[in-house]
Amino acid sequence: MLRKTLALAGLAIGGLWAPAGFAQDIVIPNIIELSGGGATVGAMWKNGSSMAVEEINASGGILGKKIKLEFIDTASDPGKARAAMQRALDDKPVAIFGPIYSGSVSATLKMTADAEVPQVIGGEAGNLTAQGSKYIFRTSFGQNVSMPKIANYLRDIVKAKNVAVVFVNNDFGKGGRDAIVKELAARDIKVVADISTEAGQADFAADVIKLKGANADAIFVYLNEEESARFLREARKQGLNKPLIGETTLLGQKVIDLAGDAANGVKGHVGLTVDAPVPAIQEFGKKYEAKYKTKPDHNGVKGYIAPYMIKAAAEKAGKLDGKAIAAALRGMTITPDKVPGILIEATWDDTGEIDRISFLGEVKDGKQVITETLPKLKK
Repeated sequence: MLRKTLALAGLAIGGLWAPAGFAQDIVIPNIIELSGGGATVGAMWKNGSSMAVEEINASGGILGKKIKLEFIDTASDPGKARAAMQRALDDKPVAIFGPIYSGSVSATLKMTADAEVPQVIGGEAGNLTAQGSKYIFRTSFGQNVSMPKIANYLRDIVKAKNVAVVFVNNDFGKGGRDAIVKELAARDIKVVADISTEAGQADFAADVIKLKGANADAIFVYLNEEESARFLREARKQGLNKPLIGETTLLGQKVIDLAGDAANGVKGHVGLTVDAPVPAIQEFGKKYEAKYKTKPDHNGVKGYIAPYMIKAAAEKAGKLDGKAIAAALRGMTITPDKVPGILIEATWDDTGEIDRISFLGEVKDGKQVITETLPKLKK
């Protein structure tokens, strides 16, 4: 009996035996930005995904198995993201969440494709879904979807004939800059200033001076969250009085919190927001704020829907197999009546691009106000 007990103990220590139920956990690595320039977005994603997993596990998990999230910090560095991805893939997970920064997604997407593991990302650079991977899936619009909507807004609502563009010099920013310049040209809108800034930049005084000199009808601002807030404060300080137009990032809650009154008046296209006139997403916002004592931005929503995407696809496939889950997600439409946690009906095409309704918004008195709902591109 003693020898038998010692043998079982040895197996437990060696990782070959575990108490009943432990081996049933589905471990999903979250390879996200928890420090460095992306710490703000990573914290929101982490909270959102954790909240979703708690709900899914409380209702029975996925195909009878509970989810366990593993959080791995990329330090907002593509090289570290690659190393973390390789370690995670060695354990053959059924899915990977993250990264959020487009540069880190670009550095890892071939790895998940080769391993045939679905990768649910927060990155929005337009080229991410154009590289042929059958295993990458967006939680938000790519720039190839959002920029035509912004260009239409500048033409039809702002009535701009010329625009200044200020962007961050990374994969996210350069992709957005290229996409918006193309869309503006297609609408005969001239770009009169094209200003590159750096990730983590603290001082925007010189950039704002250039923008004032350009005398554009409107300024398109495409920076990361913390830089967006710094830019808005400097623009307010210097009295820049041109319309400031952006995408989801510029109108996000974290930017509003950091920029204060300087965010008032900012307008643009919003892919995801808890201020949307959709009861399910507003309820999510209330639950998130009650749990984490802060209002979620779009990154919190993206993190929240990621586990529900995997749950719906796995249940459609009928098995916890990465290749089967990816195949099920391609071309799939998930509706809130079947999967409430998806919040808004969404469809993924064969490249992993997402399609759903979106919104036009404006920051008024320190709050994001939705002014119009835009339909899905394809019905």
